[in-house]
Amino acid sequence: MNPVFLNRFLRFLIVAGIIALGGIVLFYISRYTYPFIIAMIIAFFMNPLVDFLEMKGRMPRGLAVIISIVFILSVFAGLITILIAEIVSGADYLGGVVPAHLDTLINYLEDFAAGQLIPFYNRIAVLFNNLDVKQQTTILDNIQNVGQKIGSTAGNFIQGFFQNIPAIIGWFPNAASVLIFSLLATFFISKDWYRMSNFSGRILPPKIFSSGKRIVEDLKKALFGFIRAQFTLISLTTIIVLIGLLILRVKYAITIALICGIVDLLPYLGTGTVFVPWIIYEVISGNTSLAIGLSVLYVIVLVQRQLMEPKVLSSSIGLDPLATLVSLFAGFKLIGFLGLAAGPVVLVIINTLIKAHVFSDIWEFIMGRDPKER
Repeated sequence: MNPVFLNRFLRFLIVAGIIALGGIVLFYISRYTYPFIIAMIIAFFMNPLVDFLEMKGRMPRGLAVIISIVFILSVFAGLITILIAEIVSGADYLGGVVPAHLDTLINYLEDFAAGQLIPFYNRIAVLFNNLDVKQQTTILDNIQNVGQKIGSTAGNFIQGFFQNIPAIIGWFPNAASVLIFSLLATFFISKDWYRMSNFSGRILPPKIFSSGKRIVEDLKKALFGFIRAQFTLISLTTIIVLIGLLILRVKYAITIALICGIVDLLPYLGTGTVFVPWIIYEVISGNTSLAIGLSVLYVIVLVQRQLMEPKVLSSSIGLDPLATLVSLFAGFKLIGFLGLAAGPVVLVIINTLIKAHVFSDIWEFIMGRDPKER
């Protein structure tokens, strides 16, 4: 065998082995250190705020970290409080209007059963009685098999649900401990962020450290851009829904628009979780004009989302719109709803590694060439 190709093949095996071994080690280590990985991610995103307080507010870094953590927790607590208050207010409103709507729905179902289901059943019964005994037995056996499958599926689902209740209850103490360890680790990591960064610069080779630093900076820009893009998209959805509901003169338009903005974060489902049941109910209750108005508004929101998402994501994270669209579709096909969020993130990571010449350096190593010769 040609020695050149043999050396290239060996270097390829070395690279593949290092990547595979690194992935396995990272997987097993992360199972036991995930609170600290969470803390590292929180500190990574919180670092700009800490730097701002430290530089502009002239605070000790430890105090700046504490204020940042308290501020973030306060924002989340405030959002949860507002959400709970809106839920209570909405529940009180629904408690007054649901009985009337329920009566309307029941009357519709009664009329539907009397006008459609019963005549249909009578026609099916006449056709069934005209069949011979063998055909009737076959149909009854098939219906029985379907019923048994539905019953066994429902039974397995209920059994699995109740069997998982102890695990769900047991998850809360673990979640509390993870939260405490993550917050403590966030404080220490953020406080010593630059000291750890300098320490990494001393122990790592200059080439690896410079490439890693560039990757981290590019990822920071891209991830912050991704968050900004999502915020822009849900803001547009909220504004469009609010304007549409005000035009339709719907009560609690602001609350409903905020809820639509929040559920717009749900991959694939989005605002359909609010609009589709609402439109169906308005059709059943006979309020056709409102149903048509809501349908038009829903179509506008869908079209706006599909047109704006690739453009906003590409402009915010610096990716080609076509590549962003491909990543959204590929992510959805590979892992489902979560892929709509994971696809662009993976594309950002790949794009960052390309800009940092990681793939080209690996290729040069496999080919046996010095990267400086490029």
